[in-house]
Amino acid sequence: MNPDLSNPELLAALDAKRQAVVETLGLACELLPSVSFASSLGAEDMVLTEIILKAHLPIRIFSLDTGRLPPETYDLIGEIERHYGHRIELYLPEREAVEAYVRKFGVNGFYASLEARHACCGLRKLEPLRRALAGQAAWITGQRAAQSITRARLPIREWDAEHGLEKLNPLADWSEREVWGFIRLHRVPYNRLHDRGYPSIGCAPCTRAISVGEDVRAGRWWWEDAGNRECGLHRQTPAVSH
Repeated sequence: MNPDLSNPELLAALDAKRQAVVETLGLACELLPSVSFASSLGAEDMVLTEIILKAHLPIRIFSLDTGRLPPETYDLIGEIERHYGHRIELYLPEREAVEAYVRKFGVNGFYASLEARHACCGLRKLEPLRRALAGQAAWITGQRAAQSITRARLPIREWDAEHGLEKLNPLADWSEREVWGFIRLHRVPYNRLHDRGYPSIGCAPCTRAISVGEDVRAGRWWWEDAGNRECGLHRQTPAVSH
């Protein structure tokens, strides 16, 4: 997407929304002892990476290396370090858990059933996330309400009962146009798969390009019902007033 950066209304909106994110995250850092950003390395997460690092916010940035990410995602990890001079922390799945999964379901067993797919996401994403969030007071995500039906009522702030900490979604009210307007305006590094029809990028076997008019997350676990297309990282909980 190439938004018109000569549009003064878009530029004003981007500046206002950037400032709102800085204020939201800055306040969280003032009130809470530890805040971490779980980056999926998607377009939204690169927006947050730019904002956090350029504003010098004391926020730890980490990502989950599932062991099955596309080559382009690993390329982006290196580009982030070169561009920002900052190395994000990577959390990998436990080797024994991966081996047990393959023995039970097969290398690509996640295509066979929802149970097998959830089991794969569990060991490659959920368990590493629990390790990454241990001892933290809050975590940040790049989720947007407009991304899918499973995120339609996404609040900017919520309580994550699963992990027992605050959860912030500072881009919840951003549009896709605003995300890409920000990336183009600030020359933010991004995953080159976005240029090839991948609006949402996860593990290579579970992500495909989408056609014009499809939902932005239609390429994630596309063989399943749309209502199931989450890995379990983001279970919806009641919003907290803010």
